[in-house]
Parts: sequence; C-alpha cells; structure tokens
Amino acid sequence: MDSGRLIDLSHVVEDGLITYKGLPAPIICDYLSREASRKVYSEGTEFHIGRIDMVANTGTYLDSPFHRFADGKDLSELPLESLAHLEGIVVPAADRAIRADAFDGLDLSGKAVLVRTGWDRHWKTDQYFEGHPFLTGEAAEYLVQAGAALVGIDSLNIDDTADMSRPVHTILLGADIPIVEHLTQLNTLPPQPFRFYAVPVKVKGFGTFPVRAFGLVDE
Repeated sequence: MDSGRLIDLSHVVEDGLITYKGLPAPIICDYLSREASRKVYSEGTEFHIGRIDMVANTGTYLDSPFHRFADGKDLSELPLESLAHLEGIVVPAADRAIRADAFDGLDLSGKAVLVRTGWDRHWKTDQYFEGHPFLTGEAAEYLVQAGAALVGIDSLNIDDTADMSRPVHTILLGADIPIVEHLTQLNTLPPQPFRFYAVPVKVKGFGTFPVRAFGLVDE
C-alpha cells in the first residue's frame, strides 16, 4: 500500500460560489434538516440530508471528451486509470499565452501535466475572470504528441475564453485526454515524484463534474 503525504489541490464548493461568470452559483441547502429528522427517527437520533443544485462546471472540475464531443467518452466511461494514481509533473508558466516551448525537454508521457500559473491567487475575486493564463493550440498539440495522460491548470480556463472555437479543449479532449480546470495550491507540490488523483462521480450522459483533486507525495 502506498504511503505518503496528501496535498489538496481543490477549491471549496459553497453556496453562492461563482466559478465562471454567466454560469449560476450552486444552491446548497437542506433536503431534510436535523430538526425535521427528529420527527422521523427515534428519540435522540437525527440525520442531515443535504441538497445541491449546481451546474457541472463548479469549483475544481474535470472535463471528459463528452463535454466537447457528442460521441466522446462521458464521465461514466472514463477508466479509473485515466484519473487516478497518475504520475504527475508540475510545469511553471509565466506567460499569459502558454506555448509549446514551456514543455520543452520534459518527459510527459503517461503523466498528469499540471500547469502552474499562480492564477488561483485571484480565486473569488473579479480579477480571476479577466486576463487569465491559457494554453495555445500549439501547446495542446505538443501535449498530445508527448503522450500526456491528463492536463490540468490553476486558471479560469485552459483555453483563451476570447477564442470561441476553444482549440485546446478540442485538441486534448479529441485525443481522449481529460482536462482539470480551477486547480489550486500547485505551488505546494514539492519537486519529488508525486501521484495525481481527480476522480468525478460516475454520471452517465455528463461531460463535466467537480472533483476532489489531490497529490500523493512520496515521503
């Protein structure tokens, strides 16, 4: 059994959270409150059943090919091997438009490639939605050729949101490479080897869902 240190790379999902402008915030409430449950169960026994109404693109989430392509794999069809216990690599990027040369000389084959821009520092501020870092189509093509297993970023979108053709989503998801957006705390991952996990709920007919993304670092 693997041992090591777990590092949380996910944002907290809470009532009213705006992840992406134009998409509704989640509504988190009681379906059955503790007070109401006391009328149902034996004296001294109570439960809480929560209810959440949200769009799939909330918090830190994973995109499957179905998000972009009608005939692509949906969440229920993704093999666990493509989402969990992946060897990870963090790639720092200083430019807003991240090109292929950011990955030069790196062994990316079979790895979860996590692009660290530091944009997560703007989470829950207006700045987060404006001028965010993104990958170029050229970079996406490079990642496919290099054999990346999954690509993540700590930014608003892996694409330039001004480009409505969404080339990076198209290229990566077209190659069956899942995408994780809105990661956080990538700076806390140390340089030594780590494993990456980002497993969504197994939902049929869904292309995107929040994940509890984390790294497992060898001690």
